[in-house]
Amino acid sequence: MDLTIDTCVLPHDDPDASLAFYRDILGFEVRSDVGAGKMRWITVGPPGQPGTSILLAPPAVDPGVTDEERRTIAEMMAKGTYGWLMLATGDLDGTFEKVQAGAAEVVQEPIDQPYGVRDCAFRDPAGNLIRVKELR
Repeated sequence: MDLTIDTCVLPHDDPDASLAFYRDILGFEVRSDVGAGKMRWITVGPPGQPGTSILLAPPAVDPGVTDEERRTIAEMMAKGTYGWLMLATGDLDGTFEKVQAGAAEVVQEPIDQPYGVRDCAFRDPAGNLIRVKELR
């Protein structure tokens, strides 16, 4: 098999705030932005990596999701336990400073983990956990 990761999906509850975070703070390219209001599907990705994307999507819009499941998803998003993503950078301290200056909620400052990586963590505007590890 020859597989690649094309797109991962994270929920958003405020498309404009999510767009500002991923585009303006993280520096991702906007690849598409379709829909209107809170019903927008926004695809972003790192410059120079056209084969890897993040789809920021409204949560629980699938007709197969029950009302109870929608409530559970909303509760998990509010707690920051629904979606998460791990990114990597060669400049963890510089990335941390830029994201922190963008007023993102800091979950963890850069630290050497006992399992061998150095990383930090933030929450995006929807509450998704964004971990950033340093490439070594």
